[in-house]
Amino acid sequence: MQVRNHHDLWAGLMFIAFGAIFMILSQQYQIGTAAKMGPGYFPTILGGLLALLGLAISLSAFAKSNHEAKVAPTGWRELILILLAVILFAATLPQLGIVIALLVLVLVSSLASHEFNLRDTILGAIFLIVLTYVVFVKGLELQFPLWPKFLTA
Repeated sequence: MQVRNHHDLWAGLMFIAFGAIFMILSQQYQIGTAAKMGPGYFPTILGGLLALLGLAISLSAFAKSNHEAKVAPTGWRELILILLAVILFAATLPQLGIVIALLVLVLVSSLASHEFNLRDTILGAIFLIVLTYVVFVKGLELQFPLWPKFLTA
């Protein structure tokens, strides 16, 4: 058997892994029965279905009718920049506020793009800051610090 579609193989294996992790972690809760479900019932069933879906996708990677596809090399620079942006957002939010943290998030993550444009990045950051303010601060009334602590003290 020859793998024809590497995308399907790796996606299926990832689904199997996540499904198995959900099933294993949900065992610490009472499962119950279909008639009287415990808190672990739904994650166990969902994890099992996800693993079965992953198995079906993985097996389809070997089908002769499937088109041949190879996996492109991993863009480590882009991956690291995106992860760094999220970590910086989480680290700066409590002290610098949502406005500065979102600006840092957008600026760092936009460096991962091969089509980086400072003007578009700034416009995107402004749009995201305004949208976040309207939805989360005004609409949902979440208690995010808006500005850095040293400016509001």
